[in-house]
Amino acid sequence: MAITAAMVKDLREQTGAGMMDCKKALTECDGNMEEAVKYLREKGMAKAEKKASRIAAEGLCKVLVSDDDKTAAVVEVNSETDFVAKNEKFQNYVELVAKQALATSNTDKEAFLAEPWIGDASKTVEEELKSQIAVIGENLKIHRFVKVTAADGIVVSYTHGEGRIAVVVEAATDVVNDAIKEAMTNIAMQVAAMNPKYVSDKEVSDDYINNEKEILKAQIMNDPKESQKPEKVIEGMILGRIKKELKEICLLDQIYVKAEDGKQTVGKYIEEVAKANGANFSVKSFIRYETGEGQEKKNEDFAAEVAAQL
Repeated sequence: MAITAAMVKDLREQTGAGMMDCKKALTECDGNMEEAVKYLREKGMAKAEKKASRIAAEGLCKVLVSDDDKTAAVVEVNSETDFVAKNEKFQNYVELVAKQALATSNTDKEAFLAEPWIGDASKTVEEELKSQIAVIGENLKIHRFVKVTAADGIVVSYTHGEGRIAVVVEAATDVVNDAIKEAMTNIAMQVAAMNPKYVSDKEVSDDYINNEKEILKAQIMNDPKESQKPEKVIEGMILGRIKKELKEICLLDQIYVKAEDGKQTVGKYIEEVAKANGANFSVKSFIRYETGEGQEKKNEDFAAEVAAQL
């Protein structure tokens, strides 16, 4: 069967593969479009395996919120380069992964990858990932995802730096209006900027506190001047430093970044908003994803890369 330019163009639009690859696939499959797509997918998977060892720590974080503001899903999908993260095809793919996460009932990543793909139920999430690796030409990975559901309130999201940081805040509230939503967005921005670890000090474990005390005591004892102070004074110094640290890592104790007086805490800001709106309003939880967080980064050496290619 004669392979026409229109057939090659059609296959390329369907798969995103190169023109010569599409022509070869159609030739191998005697012009059968479905078989050619399958052929390219199979070839794509073979290429994906070769790329799987390459470091992927760039990419995007994406949040989607349900129409009723009750459920949110946040995902992190990684690529090898920031250049690909800015690619529209990759961004569209990440949005579909977020839609998959919003619809899923799985919390385990392996089970999530084994699900039918939201864009084409004939494929799994993992198979679509491998297809995207073949099309985009870099190693990609779905690093993590989480779904948050508000049982007695709403969720609000905030994305910073075109997907570098994504935040979801869950609040319990018996009043839902624009003022409450605006306050939650402000709190989500606080989480993005100040990176707290806990909502309040009630969430901080005794193990964490005891570990910090040991570290602080060791620091003091290694200081020739401070180590000479009485035991009671040293204990007071340790407690003072612990309290200071908790104010930095607990959201409600942090100084609200938009406070006009530079003194108001996030907790006081929430109380102020609740009173103004006659609401029982409190923050229950938050999720903060930052692209590449805790992952090994590729050491870029352009000269060495060119030399290796030569």
